[in-house]
Amino acid sequence: MPVDATQTLRGALAGAVGAAVWAAQTPLDRRVFGCEFDDVELLGKAVTRAPAWRPVGLALHLTNGALFGALYANLTSKMPLPSWARGPFAATVENFVTWPLMGVSDRAHPARKQMPPLLLNTRALAQSTWRHLLFGVILGELERRLNTEPAAELLEYEQVVSPNGHGSLEHAISA
Repeated sequence: MPVDATQTLRGALAGAVGAAVWAAQTPLDRRVFGCEFDDVELLGKAVTRAPAWRPVGLALHLTNGALFGALYANLTSKMPLPSWARGPFAATVENFVTWPLMGVSDRAHPARKQMPPLLLNTRALAQSTWRHLLFGVILGELERRLNTEPAAELLEYEQVVSPNGHGSLEHAISA
């Protein structure tokens, strides 16, 4: 499978932006979900417990988002879903596939006593699902806008916009 460097970089940018929005809204969702789970803290405190954990964690979080976005940009066209659903689908699938790793974090993370247990915490799972859904919407939409030719975009949405179920008014009239 050939890899387009420009498409990959644009996907990485979209992923980094999605991860940045995720991190920026984390204080709000911590209050909404009543759970202190913080991905930036989880990543940063895996490297250091010094005050530098926050910038280190943020750098790792943005890097993860960029890597996911780069991979997503190269695989998105293979997904048999409408373009608006691809980002949220990919991100939520990743959430549920990797969630069991929280059991490893609960047992082996260097700062596990400073963070809530996660694996069996339904609030943390709901919070993580929300974050991945938000990330996926931003990633999917931004990557689509950066990597889709305008003419191809119109053709792709022609069937979605049509309320008659046939894809175009001309097609419905001729039937």
